[in-house]
Amino acid sequence: MSHPPRSQAAQIRESLGAQMDSGLLPPGAKLPSERELSELFSTTRITIKDALLALEAEGRIYREDRRGWFVSPPRLVYNPQYRSHFHEMVTRQQRQVETRVLSAGMVLATPALSQALELGPLAQLCRIRRTRSIDGRVVMYVEHHLKPSFFPDILARDLSQSLTLIYQREYGIRYGRSRFDIYPSAARGDVAQALTLAEGSPILLVFRINYDQHGRIIDCDHEYWRHDAIRITVDSQTAERD
Repeated sequence: MSHPPRSQAAQIRESLGAQMDSGLLPPGAKLPSERELSELFSTTRITIKDALLALEAEGRIYREDRRGWFVSPPRLVYNPQYRSHFHEMVTRQQRQVETRVLSAGMVLATPALSQALELGPLAQLCRIRRTRSIDGRVVMYVEHHLKPSFFPDILARDLSQSLTLIYQREYGIRYGRSRFDIYPSAARGDVAQALTLAEGSPILLVFRINYDQHGRIIDCDHEYWRHDAIRITVDSQTAERD
């Protein structure tokens, strides 16, 4: 049985993929501009765009707003049920990690957060907004919402450190179980800006509600990930938090 001929966009996608597989285009390499690629492959920029978007959907390349297209580094193996703190999870995979604090302060809980954290009306929360970089590339924007009654004066501490360690060291609180949702979303507003993405770019959202060792809800996280940066792996036998 004969197969339909491959489109030009598919051929370009395979050609660029072969360059990556061979190491000629290594992780982190910047691709030529769309105009230069259209000249190289003797085609239109629309066809080039189709090929690039297909590679982006596969997580093989990523785009930075106003900077262009780059070859994606290896994905971080990410278990949402991790029991070690984030910095340790990354360094165990021989990657470099950095956390940057964007803002920290008290906010009024939205109705959705009040419901998730089982709060009454007009409750306040500590909100900490941070970015996480792996090997120098910002891959995650996260908003933490903490119940202030559990963490007095936490906003005065160095929040670029692991919150897990701050909880343990300063408050005697350890994480117990977590309840989470993972679903695709789109980068908008602060998320797009923090991740240097164009508005509407695909991302992966991890929403987690965290309990302490006594079964009390203590905080929740909204993690907005570049979708090419991680591979979700869930192992039912997770090690205990350090």
